[in-house]
Formats: sequence, C-alpha cells, structure tokens
Amino acid sequence: MKPINPAQLHALSSAVLSDVMDSLGLVRRALRPFVRPIDDSLVMVGRARTGLYMPTYALRENENPYEVEIALVDDLQAQDVVVLACNGPTERIAPWGELLSTAAQARGATGCLTDGLVRDVKQIRAMGFAVFHGGIGPLDTKGRARMVDRDVPVECGGVAICPGDIVFGDIDGVVVIPKAHEHAVVEKAIAKVLGENNTRDALRKGESLAQVFQRFGIL
Repeated sequence: MKPINPAQLHALSSAVLSDVMDSLGLVRRALRPFVRPIDDSLVMVGRARTGLYMPTYALRENENPYEVEIALVDDLQAQDVVVLACNGPTERIAPWGELLSTAAQARGATGCLTDGLVRDVKQIRAMGFAVFHGGIGPLDTKGRARMVDRDVPVECGGVAICPGDIVFGDIDGVVVIPKAHEHAVVEKAIAKVLGENNTRDALRKGESLAQVFQRFGIL
C-alpha cells in the first residue's frame, strides 16, 4: 500500500487523531502536555527523523559535539520532522535554535519536535518554521549534551517514536501515528471529522446535545 502523504493531514487535528488512536487501541500516542509550540498558529505534519541525546559534563579535547546533529540535519528531506529526544523536561539540554531551523527549512523539513529546550524564539517565529519544545532557554548543548545516535527508535515527551512515523502537532499538542497503522488512523480520522461537522451543524440549529449525541455518537 502506498505511504500516506503527510501534507494531506493538515485538515485534521491532534484531538481527532488522538481520539481515533484511542479507539484503535493505540495508547500513549500523545506527548506530555509540557511540550508546546513556539507559534500557536502553525500546524506541523511530517515523517519523524530522530536524534537521541545524552547529557555530558565536559568537552573532550578536539571533540566536535555537533557531529551527529550536523549529519542528521544535512540529510533531511522534504516533509521530514526532526525529533530530538532529550529525556525531558530538562533544564540543561537545548538542542535547537535559529540556525538549525534555517538549515532544516531549506531542505524542505516541516518542523522540529523536542522535549528539550529551544532558543532563538523570535527569529524562528519570524521564519514561520514549526517548532514544538519542552521549554525555552538560552543554553547551548556544547559541554552539556550531545546527540549520540540518529534515525533510531526514541522516546520523546513520553511517547515512543520510530523513524518514519507521522508526527502531527497543533495548538492542542502533538500526536504520533505509528507507520504500521497510518492508513487505518487517517481513514478513520477523516470519517470522524465529517461526523463532527454534522454534529456541529445540528447543534447550531438548536438540537439538544443528547439528541445529537444519540444520532452521531460524537462529542
């Protein structure tokens, strides 16, 4: 079966996708609520490209602490979402900022998700690049953390994420659709949106909530 184009999901929402995955028994697919967008108006949808961070407390002589990070960003493709797992929330690991956003956006990536900190918020907002973060702080990762592996399964914000999973973020939060279940999730989500539209129309016409729920089963 042909993979789903993530761009087709923009008409959906994290709430709808979360409900659908619950109904399919796909639990713990929504990131913890401390992960928030830099810009509430932006929607982020794309395929996960993961990076795994570990804390460090010193810098080795002649070490390039950005080596794996640079390799990941330079390898990004259109509709990728960078996923940086920092075992957050954290007060010391800030792996993302303006320059990495610029490089990622130039390669067609659609956003960055991290449970670590981010910085350069003003500049990233001006770029219109979607970033979902576990906090804001001015720290560099140099001497505090480094990416030890990329394109491997990680846990970010309490959710297991594999490379190629679909990451969806909006003002309500971030959900992750496992690649193996994406067709079932998206098909059911589209149907749910249609049902919600019918429910909304009926409520606007003055029908009681009880009547509408009995007819459509959506709340």
